[in-house]
Amino acid sequence: MAALPVAVIVIDPDDRIAHANAQAEQLLNLSERLMLGQPLSAIMPSPPAAQGLDRQALAVFDVEIATVRGVKLRVDFAEAEIADYPGWRAIALHHAATARRLGHSADRAGGARAAVGAAAMLAHEIKNPLSGIRGAAQLLGAGELTTLITTEVDRIAALIDRMQDFSDTRPLPLAGENIYPLLSHARALALAGFARGISVEERFDPSLPPARINRDALLQILINLLKNAREAVRNERHPRIVVTTAYRHGLALSLAPGKPRRPLPIEICVMDNGPGAPADIAEHLFDPFISGRPEGRGLGLALVDKLTHDMEGIVQYAREGETPMTVFRLLLPRAAA
Repeated sequence: MAALPVAVIVIDPDDRIAHANAQAEQLLNLSERLMLGQPLSAIMPSPPAAQGLDRQALAVFDVEIATVRGVKLRVDFAEAEIADYPGWRAIALHHAATARRLGHSADRAGGARAAVGAAAMLAHEIKNPLSGIRGAAQLLGAGELTTLITTEVDRIAALIDRMQDFSDTRPLPLAGENIYPLLSHARALALAGFARGISVEERFDPSLPPARINRDALLQILINLLKNAREAVRNERHPRIVVTTAYRHGLALSLAPGKPRRPLPIEICVMDNGPGAPADIAEHLFDPFISGRPEGRGLGLALVDKLTHDMEGIVQYAREGETPMTVFRLLLPRAAA
């Protein structure tokens, strides 16, 4: 049980917890010592869909449960009697937030492909006339209106440059890399610029192995996510940005329907205590041109999704914790030994 990559809890005939493996401790954020002898209801309730049903064998998928500490989890919940031990039951919990959000990966990939076509077309059709407009404005000589024209042309050109990032469909060169120098560099850039004056906390697993990544792509992703976090906490009285790393044993995901499952054990999270995305767009944050900010253009997270996918990884959005925080989670492949 200790080696299983799924959280397992054993319940005795008195409905008390008799055993919880390491994955259960991690998922519920409670030690086995604290859970032993406790009624199951004192730790977490059964899913509403399971109440009143035959408990001999039960499975409920993609259901949200809240622990007694207020942590909300989206899990696949399975319960079964233990053979030859009347009254004893085993409960398996699999974190469904990953699978649920990955269900949108194919749709997101379709949206990204559409954006690639749009970006390539717009870059070609718009950028050339822009250079002509800027040149003509400069020939008019110095003046307030000339400055206004050139400033706005430069702003539009910068937006087109960002859109062109989507049109690069060449495979990224990937290699085994230690991610910590990149995390340190991204944090230093943030603290020296857009996140000046805000503490960026680090909670790292020091034993993390090299990841199979592209250095430039991962650095761009980290900077985009840190900028996003900085904007999210702008109105917070006590702003917090936290970067964490972890190794997720046994985590294997399918990047698209029909594709084989791929191990993605390297986890990087960028978290903030901002209000999170509006509920009506939370499931579409990674789609191009979707933004929760009035001034946002909806390209930053779409680029994060594209670059992560190019590195054969996954990016997710969630609200987690007793005091809810926004979490952007990167799941990346480990470098070959």
